[in-house]
Amino acid sequence: MTREALGDVEHLVLLALLRLGGETYGVPILDEISARTGREVSRPAVYIALRRLESKGYVKSRMGDPTAERGGRAKRYFRLERAGLRLLQDSRAALVRMWKNFEPVLDRK
Repeated sequence: MTREALGDVEHLVLLALLRLGGETYGVPILDEISARTGREVSRPAVYIALRRLESKGYVKSRMGDPTAERGGRAKRYFRLERAGLRLLQDSRAALVRMWKNFEPVLDRK
């Protein structure tokens, strides 16, 4: 198991990338997090997390073509890398182990 810890927003960003599949940019990631969690995460927080995740090799990005509707600016597209998927798998396994056998305790409260 990896020793790398994921921050809350980083975890949500990786899960959104996994769910969206392929390449996507920041706004759909924000929308996915909001729709699935009901949590409003700021756009800067998502882009900071994406930059951090890319520097660690968990995601990869590329610049798209400039578009007229964006005033000639290009979007940066992100995709989940194998290392990011492995990190999510390890994180999920650790959480499942921590939650194991807590159902009776939670049901009492």
